[in-house]
Amino acid sequence: MKFRAPSKKAKYIERLLRALLFLVTLIPLSVTFLVLCTLFYESLKFFQQVPLSKFLTELEWEPLIEPHHYGILPLFLGSAQILLISLALALPASFLAAIYLSEFASDRTRNILKPSLEILAGIPTVVFGFVALTTITPLLSHIFPSIEVFNALSAAIVVALMLLPMLISLFDDALHSIPQHLRDSAFGLGATSTEVILGILVPAVKGRFMAAVLLAASRALGETMAVTLAAGATPRLSINPLLSIQTMTAYIVQVSMGDMPSGGIESLTTYAISLVLFLLCFTFNIWGTRLMKGDQLVS
Repeated sequence: MKFRAPSKKAKYIERLLRALLFLVTLIPLSVTFLVLCTLFYESLKFFQQVPLSKFLTELEWEPLIEPHHYGILPLFLGSAQILLISLALALPASFLAAIYLSEFASDRTRNILKPSLEILAGIPTVVFGFVALTTITPLLSHIFPSIEVFNALSAAIVVALMLLPMLISLFDDALHSIPQHLRDSAFGLGATSTEVILGILVPAVKGRFMAAVLLAASRALGETMAVTLAAGATPRLSINPLLSIQTMTAYIVQVSMGDMPSGGIESLTTYAISLVLFLLCFTFNIWGTRLMKGDQLVS
């Protein structure tokens, strides 16, 4: 069978398509670069007026009213509270659900349960915040009478619910990536299901599990509307989850919806907070990528 060499027109079209695909690939990279440049440029203006040492070490955050204070620690602690409590609630449930779906559920049960769980991912985050404010907080008030209307615990609970579909899906995909012959070999040697899961499967994909946790941490750290509605807008240095707090994202919403002059120190604070969020999420993503490369599955 003879093959014809591609014509000049075909070669020209192929080069054109390659160039087009390359340009399309550059679009998200260019947008990310422009966003990063904007954050650094505007944040530099802020730090010319507020020393970085004061920004990182001052214990109060009151940039909108006199006397002004520009310490990010109260906002950082509020975001950290939501992050840690939501992960503490979501990780055990996600891990157990993923093990059931991957190792014990029949194909029919799996095909029903997994899409049903992922429906949670389609619910708008503002709905979660409203549910936290109108349903979860009143329920918690029966257990903790001193709980405030806006509080960190309710916000963390709804953020944990929002993390469940992503974590279950990622954990389940990681377990499914393990070759079946590893399970069969272990069972052939007399290992129990618990020994196979905890001794072989989980260690084999621990990097992917940690990468999923870091991805969920980025999601929890960047969550905005749910925590804005549920957690309140009171920046304070407190680890009590029953009190109202303010996260970094909630502060950005507060300033963005207010009547603040453009270019003033009040608006510049949002760029500084955004830069901190960007750097934290970027660090999580890079760390997660390195952990995934550390997994070496036997094929």
